[in-house]
Amino acid sequence: SGTVSMKAGRYYVSALVEVPNVNVRNNTNDGVGIDLGLKDLAIVSNGKIYKNINKSARLKKLEKRLRREQRCLSRKYDNRKKGESTQKNIQKQRLKVQKLHHEIVKTKPSYITIEDLNVSGMVKNRHLSKAVASQKFYEFKIKLKAKCEDNGIELRVVDRFYPSSKLCHCCGRIKKDLKLSDRIYKCECGYIEDRDYNAALNLRDAVTYEVA
Repeated sequence: SGTVSMKAGRYYVSALVEVPNVNVRNNTNDGVGIDLGLKDLAIVSNGKIYKNINKSARLKKLEKRLRREQRCLSRKYDNRKKGESTQKNIQKQRLKVQKLHHEIVKTKPSYITIEDLNVSGMVKNRHLSKAVASQKFYEFKIKLKAKCEDNGIELRVVDRFYPSSKLCHCCGRIKKDLKLSDRIYKCECGYIEDRDYNAALNLRDAVTYEVA
């Protein structure tokens, strides 16, 4: 059905239509594990990698321009307008990352597993605080949880002390001497894999977790 109305010399049509419920049902695909980090925002066990937008040359250039325009703000009205425009462009870049949870849900996994990151502790580290804050891990978790609830997907959260990065996905051995600088995981059993992808696989297969 529909109605026609006129306001200020303009005609408006309002239509009422039925649309199918697009929520995911019968999620029979394998579950996925998501390793959140600073080098890359998210590494998913299905092989998908979401880059850290905050490290991109595009965003760094925009942020540098914004700082310059803000310094000149009191001197010129035009610079205020430029600053507002630059802020909008920065927001557009970050919106791409904020759609991450939607993209993952669209793959129709039967469950999603993430790690309970100690964000407050990470922020206290002066070397990591800015990078951690810009990644908005907590905000990502909240939005992902809402998407999962809407689509009947179980969101699993493993304990922050779960050794997802140090655990060999092949043999189960824990590599206690793994350093943050070690980007490739090499196990004595011969297993070699990207460190973050190995962690994502371990999160996917974790058997001890809480349902968010």
